Amino acid sequence: MAKNKLPEGLQAKLMGTAKKVMKNAHAPYSNFRVGAAVLLANGKIFAGCNVENASYGMTNCAERTAIFSAVAQLGPKIEIRAVAVVNDQRVPCSPCGACRQVIYEFGRDAVVFFQGARGPKQAHITELLPQGFRLQ
Repeated sequence: MAKNKLPEGLQAKLMGTAKKVMKNAHAPYSNFRVGAAVLLANGKIFAGCNVENASYGMTNCAERTAIFSAVAQLGPKIEIRAVAVVNDQRVPCSPCGACRQVIYEFGRDAVVFFQGARGPKQAHITELLPQGFRLQ
């Protein structure tokens, strides 16, 4: 298996998990629902959706919701292998800058799957966040 290559069907499973959890998003202000699924190096998958707040700065993205859920359940030593992101508008939607930084914190070699302008895309986290920041 090549570096960053997922076994047959795993990308589809991640996308399906993200689509399923997207339906739980709390998006009454933007009406833009996002779902994310995070695959860890240990094979476990965690899902999250965006949760908006009337105080917009308190909104949390789907990617961070999924990652924080993994940390809450397994502790801070998790290692992200892949992240899938979907939205209900079928528009280009890669992780925001804050999510990219959090993905990098827990997965310096993670691959990210998302909707691009011309269809599905994938990118290594270092392509999305060149020279990412870590203290360790």
